[in-house]
Amino acid sequence: MDRTSEAKKSSWIKTIWPIKRVELKKVIPLLSLKFLASMVYSILTCMKDTLVVTANHSGAEVIPVLKGWVVFPLSILCAVGYTKLSNTFKRSTLFYSIVSVFLLIIFVYGFYLYPNIETLSPHESANWLTAKWGAQFGHWISVYRNWIHSLFFVTAELWAQIVIFILYWGFVNHICQVKESRRTYNLFIAAGDLATIAAGPLTLYYTKFGQNYTHSLQSLITYVLICGVLILGLFWWMNRYVLSDKRYYDPKVTKHSLNEKTKLTLRQSVKHIFSSKYLLAIAALVVGCALTINMIEVTWKAHLKMLYPSASEYQAFIAKMTFIVGIVALFTVLFLGNNFLARFGWHFSAQITPVVVGVSGVIFFALCLFKNHLHPFATLFGLTPLALIVMFGAFQNIISKVVKYSFFDSTKEMAYIPLDQELKVKGKAAIDMVGSRLGKSSSSWIQIFFLQIAGTGSILSTTPYLLPIVFAVAAYWCHSARYLSRELKVKEAEMAEEERPKEIETQGGETKQPEGATT
Repeated sequence: MDRTSEAKKSSWIKTIWPIKRVELKKVIPLLSLKFLASMVYSILTCMKDTLVVTANHSGAEVIPVLKGWVVFPLSILCAVGYTKLSNTFKRSTLFYSIVSVFLLIIFVYGFYLYPNIETLSPHESANWLTAKWGAQFGHWISVYRNWIHSLFFVTAELWAQIVIFILYWGFVNHICQVKESRRTYNLFIAAGDLATIAAGPLTLYYTKFGQNYTHSLQSLITYVLICGVLILGLFWWMNRYVLSDKRYYDPKVTKHSLNEKTKLTLRQSVKHIFSSKYLLAIAALVVGCALTINMIEVTWKAHLKMLYPSASEYQAFIAKMTFIVGIVALFTVLFLGNNFLARFGWHFSAQITPVVVGVSGVIFFALCLFKNHLHPFATLFGLTPLALIVMFGAFQNIISKVVKYSFFDSTKEMAYIPLDQELKVKGKAAIDMVGSRLGKSSSSWIQIFFLQIAGTGSILSTTPYLLPIVFAVAAYWCHSARYLSRELKVKEAEMAEEERPKEIETQGGETKQPEGATT
């Protein structure tokens, strides 16, 4: 009985921590790098929305402008620029330079631009533009008026794409072999969830107990800078002591060399996606996920500002949510994601995210539409109609992110497995480069379009238009998942059929032909 218990305990530990002792010198620094990079992003995320939404003459309406018309083109330019620079400079040089530039911008913002924001903000010219063009263009003018906060918002958004996705995951993919990735990549994702858990209480502490918001902001930025310096130090240490050891990195064994040059232009990326109906279905999943979550989130943040207009209150609420998302996502990633896949299959797991996001999103928009009729229902919970909408929107935001991390990301990655090597590499690179950012930008463009039609300058006035769009996109997302499920079964059956003759062996080591096969 004792041996059985010990065996079960050992099996459970290997499931959670499937790392060999010889791999610790490489895996632990990579886990630490992911934790630190995600810690920076989590802190910046808690701050960036607070700053742009609660700024003077601003609101949640500026988020679609920034994401759709500033972040999206800059992200494409940065991706193309990185490709070109990687042909000239070593990856390590680019890593040090890019991270240092980010840290410099964040430092200047926190300790020079923000303390002098009133002096540096162009209020007079912004007021003139408002008088000339009207309130319906207020969200565009606000980006210009609060250019200091806009710079910080764009920096935070680009940190995720450039530092985490391009630099960190590019580094991991180049020094890890395929057999290692099956055991370690989930741990790297979990390290990011742990960073989210840590960032929430840290942000909440300095927001609630700081002497003023400037003190809170500068304290949090100090933590960001410390994490950034540690990232640079860890990367230097790995290059000095890990990559020089062939037990951990050998270009002859590893699939990619650190000096290998890979070129994939935006035009080639889009061409690869449209050349395959299967890849288009995967792209539909990625775009649909980013579009619906972002579209619902912006409307919720507009209500959140109405309930918590001050920067400290707004940021405190976001910090609490960040902590909850980290806790729940870590639990579901480690204990539910793989179990659901094993028990219910790919199709069931892939449908969880669009159903949860779509249904909860439609309910949220319905509450927004019938806000004036919610008073009797809201009083049952001791809330005002606005507080009820904010609380349900927070719940919707939390479960959307949790199911995305736990079910969407894993099923999406599994959809690439049956593809041939060229489509697997080029198709995934294309979708990862274009799909997610295109989904967020598309939602921003749609919101801005309806803002101009409504002519009010308020995102709340676009709710009747956004509800059917979220429903339609979620429905098509479900349809694409169903199509991929059928194709996956066909491709898996073909792969099994190809491998079956190799598995049938006769006594004496000869291969037995399957019944009905010809020689």
